[in-house]
Amino acid sequence: MAHAFLTLSFDLGSLDPEAAEAVCVEHGALAVTYTDSQDDPVLEPAPGEFRLWPATRLQALFDASLDPEALRQSLARGFGLNPQRIHARTVADRVWEREWLKDFHAMRFGERLWICPFHERVADPLAVVVNLDPGLAFGTGTHPTTALCLRWLDAHLTPGMRVIDYGCGSGVLALAAAKLGAQSVHCFDIDPQALTATRDNALANAVAERVHIHTHADSLPPEADVLLANILSEPLRELVPSFSRFVRSGGQVVLAGLMDAEAADVTAAYAPCFDVSRFGDCDGWTCLAGRRS
Repeated sequence: MAHAFLTLSFDLGSLDPEAAEAVCVEHGALAVTYTDSQDDPVLEPAPGEFRLWPATRLQALFDASLDPEALRQSLARGFGLNPQRIHARTVADRVWEREWLKDFHAMRFGERLWICPFHERVADPLAVVVNLDPGLAFGTGTHPTTALCLRWLDAHLTPGMRVIDYGCGSGVLALAAAKLGAQSVHCFDIDPQALTATRDNALANAVAERVHIHTHADSLPPEADVLLANILSEPLRELVPSFSRFVRSGGQVVLAGLMDAEAADVTAAYAPCFDVSRFGDCDGWTCLAGRRS
């Protein structure tokens, strides 16, 4: 007989999500998930940032042997909420860790590059496929800045190139570069969680031997053919001296994470060392690309 579970859910409101999750875990929660209750967009977070929707609903999964009403009352006291705000129901056993992925589907970027969740397959025999599920580290290609970088890689990355992914997040750009034939991809991020995700995703995609993890930017090698930086406009401007050291003469830089209005300032900041121009834009975001002088 299938095992049953008890779920309790409520609108998070002004509650701190991490504190609310801790209360659930203290009460024996087997899993805690967050969902968007009003179909609001969330922009891609900075590395290490925990960002949710303006109207977020928390759902906690418990063993069905627990008393629903007693659990609801106890959780309400822990949250400081009216118990009537917490909805309880019993549900059948399912593969909960994959249930929320059912609406995440394979996406194509450019002519041949695909980002595909593990539960799907891409039929095109000529496709270059990166298998990736959404996870704790951001970046699956759904945000415009990531999508623009992936389109650049599809159009310009050639086999044998040496690549740096600065601010790698989930490693999606590094994996795409490796799958497209990069000789080596060196990844750095200030968030240890991102580096763990990149390493795990590289193993899952059988490219770990060419994807190298760096915990310090100073250890990144010089003479890269391509440097990808999908971060934010302010650090992009501050990192010009470093990027000029990492990229060989004639090498290319791809800069993303900046709004359209910030493109001119970033372009000017790179002018002494790089000839960058607008590669593409989408939904108010801009991607710049150019060569090292």
